[in-house]
Amino acid sequence: MPNNLKDRTTRILEKLKEELITIRTSRPTPALVENIAVEYYGEKMPLKQVGSISIKPPREIQIQAWDKEGATAIAKALDETAKKSSHSSATAEGQLVRVFLPELSTERREELSKHIKKIVEEHRIQIRTAREETNKEIDSAEKQGELTEDDKFQQKEEIQKETEEINKEVDEILERKLAEINE
Repeated sequence: MPNNLKDRTTRILEKLKEELITIRTSRPTPALVENIAVEYYGEKMPLKQVGSISIKPPREIQIQAWDKEGATAIAKALDETAKKSSHSSATAEGQLVRVFLPELSTERREELSKHIKKIVEEHRIQIRTAREETNKEIDSAEKQGELTEDDKFQQKEEIQKETEEINKEVDEILERKLAEINE
């Protein structure tokens, strides 16, 4: 049973990391743009399939499109997302597309911090739910005679230890992300 919990919490942790990596911090990362849908030759595809992404410190993302049409399509897709995102519009120069990220204001940093904390709390709830469901499975197994009472308590202790370890990891992820925003 505890292995089942480990698998579930590992998936929850991976989802959390995937969700947080797309949130802009003070530093540009390819993850901010790589999955933006680009209309390219009549098909929608992730930006990372239309060109290569690189970072030019301190706050510039460069995308080298495979061809000129790709650069135009990338710039258009980035301009559309700029309206709801925190980057400025994109400029295309031949096959190169540049995106400049403005410095985060104090207000924007606070908004992002709240948003990140909300996302983390949603994932903590999922972890608690997984723990509770696993504990119920153990109780059920004991009632059906599959586990002794000692085994039940031992497994519940293991589950609690695993949950505490996962929560420590979640705390570390949260601290790192908040530190990135406030750089």
